[in-house]
Amino acid sequence: MKALGVIPARGGSKSVPRKNIAILGGKPLLAYTIAAAQASRRLTDYLVSSEDEEILRIARQYGAPTPFVRPAELSTDDAPSLPVVQHAVREMERLKGLVYDIVVLLQPTTPFRLAQDIDAAIDKLIATQADSVISVCDVGAYHPARMRWIIDDRLVELPIREEKELQRRQDLPPVYIRNGAIYAVRREVVMVQNSMVGKISRPYIMPQERSVNIDSQLDFLLAEILLQQKV
Repeated sequence: MKALGVIPARGGSKSVPRKNIAILGGKPLLAYTIAAAQASRRLTDYLVSSEDEEILRIARQYGAPTPFVRPAELSTDDAPSLPVVQHAVREMERLKGLVYDIVVLLQPTTPFRLAQDIDAAIDKLIATQADSVISVCDVGAYHPARMRWIIDDRLVELPIREEKELQRRQDLPPVYIRNGAIYAVRREVVMVQNSMVGKISRPYIMPQERSVNIDSQLDFLLAEILLQQKV
């Protein structure tokens, strides 16, 4: 089955300026996702989608295809991921003269996902005949049973509650959160149903150390610490 990897990397970022090419461990953040896509056995093609000439140039330096410049209307702060992915699919199918079976969204803000993770998610999508396989990780200490709304300056429990007061984290049922690393989706779901999830979505569970999702300077610091430990 033909699979297309889409790496979206726009130039704007409010949380961390120029986040997608900010230096992490001596390399632009984007480079880590490019390396994983390059090493994937399951991706037929992949590309970097950006409106930013500097990002496109850096992507090419690390060996990534940049077959088009993303339209400005798909590069605003509030532009959703779906039309960005759909644009990439249409452009690549036109350029390659083929139709993909699977589309894989690979966000550069999750730099520690491996090629093996990408391949395993695609394999699971095919084996289970799901609409999508989405990477997740355990929420750990941030379990929703321990969270509260604040309403009129009062702490109010969520529908998910602790069975007993101050229950230990390890005694709570596991809960998972999307880590942003991999969205493997059937083409029909993306292009016809206009969804990045579909009706039947299955999890690909990743460890927390490969699930760091960089959205702030604190996340960058954590990522740097993890890289130092790997050396």
